[in-house]
Amino acid sequence: MTLNDELLAELGDAGLEEVAGLLGTDTVTARIVLTTVSGTIIGGLARNAAHPEGAEALRAALDDHVDADPFNGDVASLSRDGQSILGHVLGGQGTEQAADGLSRLVGVDGRTIMRLLPLIAPMIMSLLAGRATRGRMEAAAVADALNQESATLPTELAELLGAIFDGDSMDVPGQPNFDR
Repeated sequence: MTLNDELLAELGDAGLEEVAGLLGTDTVTARIVLTTVSGTIIGGLARNAAHPEGAEALRAALDDHVDADPFNGDVASLSRDGQSILGHVLGGQGTEQAADGLSRLVGVDGRTIMRLLPLIAPMIMSLLAGRATRGRMEAAAVADALNQESATLPTELAELLGAIFDGDSMDVPGQPNFDR
């Protein structure tokens, strides 16, 4: 089961309906947006963890998220934590670039995605922290797991992340293929 699958299972139908309400869309589109948002965060984590220092820093940060329950937390504190996570994962300008690219990729307003990204980031960190703790994973094992996760991302999303991390700008054509 991927982190995205775990996220969707943890949110359940009620959480998916809440996200759809936030996005002003239906649950099918909300699921697509959630998948791209979580994929962006996972891809950023994998990129950072590809370097030994980044993997060590991530593993240490996961310890702070082991007992967190972002699925039942207060939105303001969740958002603050998420902004901090996104700053580490995507960098200062990276969050806005990601929201812009995701907006073009899924056809949802970038400002809405900017509100969703910091809500989802702590959820992904919490799920990854639980997985790392249960599996007694060291930094290198966390990096390997994230690398495997990022290998499952749809091609269009992987290309978007490459453009963000490499500092290129790109137009993102078409709708992502989430059946991959």
